[in-house]
Amino acid sequence: MAATTHLSLQNGEAAKIEEVPHLGFDEFREAVLSGIQAGARLSALFGRPSTKDALELFSVLAHGRTGEVSILATEVGRSYPALTPDCATAHWFEREIAEEWAVRPEGHPWLKPIRFHRPYRPGPSPWATEGHEIVPGSTRFFQLDGEEVHEVAVGPVHAGIIEPGHFRFQCHGEKVFHLEISLGYQHRGVERALMVGPTKRSLHYMETLAGDTSVGHATAYAQVIEALDGSSVPPRAQALRGIALELERCANHVGDLGALANDVGYLPSAAFCGRIRGDFLNLSALLSGNRFGRGMVRPGGVGFDVDTPRLATLLERIEIALVEATEAVNLLWSTQSVLARFENTGALSREVCEDLGLVGVAARASGLERDARQEFPAGIYRFSQVPISTWQTGDVFARAYVRWLEMQRSVTFVRDQARALPPGAIRAPVDKSLRPDGDRLAPDSIAVSLVEGWRGEICHVALTGEQGRFSVYKIVDPSFHNWMGLAMALRGEQISDFPLCNKSFNLSYSGHDL
Repeated sequence: MAATTHLSLQNGEAAKIEEVPHLGFDEFREAVLSGIQAGARLSALFGRPSTKDALELFSVLAHGRTGEVSILATEVGRSYPALTPDCATAHWFEREIAEEWAVRPEGHPWLKPIRFHRPYRPGPSPWATEGHEIVPGSTRFFQLDGEEVHEVAVGPVHAGIIEPGHFRFQCHGEKVFHLEISLGYQHRGVERALMVGPTKRSLHYMETLAGDTSVGHATAYAQVIEALDGSSVPPRAQALRGIALELERCANHVGDLGALANDVGYLPSAAFCGRIRGDFLNLSALLSGNRFGRGMVRPGGVGFDVDTPRLATLLERIEIALVEATEAVNLLWSTQSVLARFENTGALSREVCEDLGLVGVAARASGLERDARQEFPAGIYRFSQVPISTWQTGDVFARAYVRWLEMQRSVTFVRDQARALPPGAIRAPVDKSLRPDGDRLAPDSIAVSLVEGWRGEICHVALTGEQGRFSVYKIVDPSFHNWMGLAMALRGEQISDFPLCNKSFNLSYSGHDL
């Protein structure tokens, strides 16, 4: 893209909203598409009403090759030509925008709600011209015609204690032609609750919007606040944040490896990995008093310091956990019955991952080197890098093996940071000139924060109004990008492999239903 068509920021940087170029829609469309063709990713696409019948659209493109984030905007009416036919990554974003603001992306190939709630502003339904008025709680599904083609419906109520999600399979015998995923049954309105923040509850929302990613989302939020109030995080706090984030990654990865073992009936690794996950969670509790790391990350730094005896305990316990995890996980790679189920199951090509904009483990398992810690380093990752772990086959085995590689490298990172923890403060002082009323941030500004959570890239975008309060707070959990990847991974597979494929992605219902 030409330099004049977008605002370029570094990860965790803020700027005045007036600096964001406002383009005509055709120019906006061309800028977004050309950026993606040049290798950028659509990290966020969202809107805010500018008048009764007009919507201001913002796009956030992440340029991994340069480490820059580019932002541009346009204005549309009650309809506009959809980006999705030329940019599959925009598929769910445009459905979300249609649902929230009653704006119709004309030409969208499969326009339907994703969360089933009333629009945030009055206006004609974007679904009405389809000949079917969709209301909250109702939907329609893609259907295949043909002899012996049949549907299999799973959920939204499941046998396990998980949040609701509906999966609709179009099958011929045991072979899956198409999987459609319907979520949004417990849409909580987190982004709307953040309006006019930050408040005392804002950080609580971040730590609970996807509970297994408490540290990841809290870190993204903290970086947004720090960008908007000009605070600088002390080196010791940066290192402690990194330790907490990598412990969260280790706990979830080893838990997923155990769950994958359980899905193929291999109980030794399933039992041991389940227990070892608890060991890593207990290391998070050692840092913050909470097994999910809640209370650890705070704007300006961290909420808890670590003394020398506790660091020694951390180092001792993490070495034991790694040794035991190595024994349990290596059983998977040496057991033929496990490999027979893992290999060549639910494979995704590199090209499909690129087209859909997949992130995290799912992308890296197909050979894409996508990792915000390397591409958009912030905090401790500017000074201490974690090598990117990839595999090429894109199947269940690849997604499992990448988890194991990442886990080992995360342990190395934690070990190195704990042994060389810098001295000093753990919290930066608040700039009272920006916060005369306690929570006021830089007015009329925009900030973007990217964090590599254990599932993949977390993107937070905040816009403030003239009073220094949030006018928009956009959250993109990695699951938002990756659910369509799961649907594509099931094409041509046996329906009996769905639980295994599903667990190999292990996406978040709650992280999607914001």
